[in-house]
Amino acid sequence: MYKSFLIKYAEIAIKGKNRYLFEDALVSQINHALKKADGEFLVRKEQGRIYVDTLSDYDYDEVVEALKCVFGIVGICPMVQIEDNGYEDLKAQVVKYIDDAYENKNFTFKVVARRANKQYPVVSDQINRDLGEVILNAFPETKVNVHTPDVLLRVEVRHKINIFSETIPGPGGMPIGTAGRAMLLLSGGIDSPVAGWMIAKRGVTIDATYFHAPPYTSERAKQKVVDLAKLVAKYTGPIRLNIINFTDIQLYIYDQCPHDELTIIMRRYMMKIAETIAKENDCLALVTGESIGQVASQTMQSLAVTNEVCELPVMRPLIAFDKQDIVDISLKIGTYETSVLPYEDCCTIFVAKHPVTKPSLKKIKNSEKKLDEKIDELMKTALETREVIRCI
Repeated sequence: MYKSFLIKYAEIAIKGKNRYLFEDALVSQINHALKKADGEFLVRKEQGRIYVDTLSDYDYDEVVEALKCVFGIVGICPMVQIEDNGYEDLKAQVVKYIDDAYENKNFTFKVVARRANKQYPVVSDQINRDLGEVILNAFPETKVNVHTPDVLLRVEVRHKINIFSETIPGPGGMPIGTAGRAMLLLSGGIDSPVAGWMIAKRGVTIDATYFHAPPYTSERAKQKVVDLAKLVAKYTGPIRLNIINFTDIQLYIYDQCPHDELTIIMRRYMMKIAETIAKENDCLALVTGESIGQVASQTMQSLAVTNEVCELPVMRPLIAFDKQDIVDISLKIGTYETSVLPYEDCCTIFVAKHPVTKPSLKKIKNSEKKLDEKIDELMKTALETREVIRCI
């Protein structure tokens, strides 16, 4: 019965003269999301509203699921849009809508009319009363409840009239592409896919870098990360995944540096490599899934030492999240089951039994001097031999 969807947005509405840029970006993202659904669709802006019109047969659930992955949408309202053929026709159309939409008529309701077209001859309050009356007359088992209704029937009078009563929650946030580009350090764990999802929710386009360590990490571990990137890409759009062979660098650090400092030094070189790729691709920041105190490399002191090698800002969307909070989001966005597959990543292989939790930047830099002979060449080779996969 639904031939159109009204798309609700929140923050975009309070933008100033550049509001149209955010609306255009949202329209573009909706069009991209609907390419995965069967059918033809027209996405249009009109009088501060965004509509999705269906131009052919379509799968309702498939379309709703696609729209629920578009950042910037706070509500999806399946609606009936009718021509203004007079007040009596509106009453008849509302009765038909209730009859088609609700098989069981034993519910309470409230009518909320909005007369955006000020030339319409009947004011909003009168529309509310009259439509409530015709619904009660047509379906005696219904009742009015203006405080906590089961059904909130909305009628928007514009140059056409919109009738809807359901609002399906969207993900919120801002449209992808409105807040620059960032480089996500993507591992095979629970945290980093969630961090990527959260930063993308604020309108940031993301690329990703994964550090692979064959033969210590398997091809299945690499495929797991590719699968995670594809799951996140449902929300973010295509992700350019850079896969770095980190084995030689890890082994060199393992041979030359104190073992309790391995994790911190490895992370510093990961950040250097990721930043190099980020700058090549016009990224304005790095993004990690770190959370204060979760592991030894994520104490305040460790984060400060890791940060020191970066010129770009490092964004950590999960910095104050408990682990369960992160798990809850990963379950919600569908990455958890893949994240917990038991394949090693390079961060879990060369790990000291007792890693330093309060590293000194001076001591770390002194340890890194032992790497001067070969590390630049190893980094250059890692960057030149990287594999790039487009994940969609």
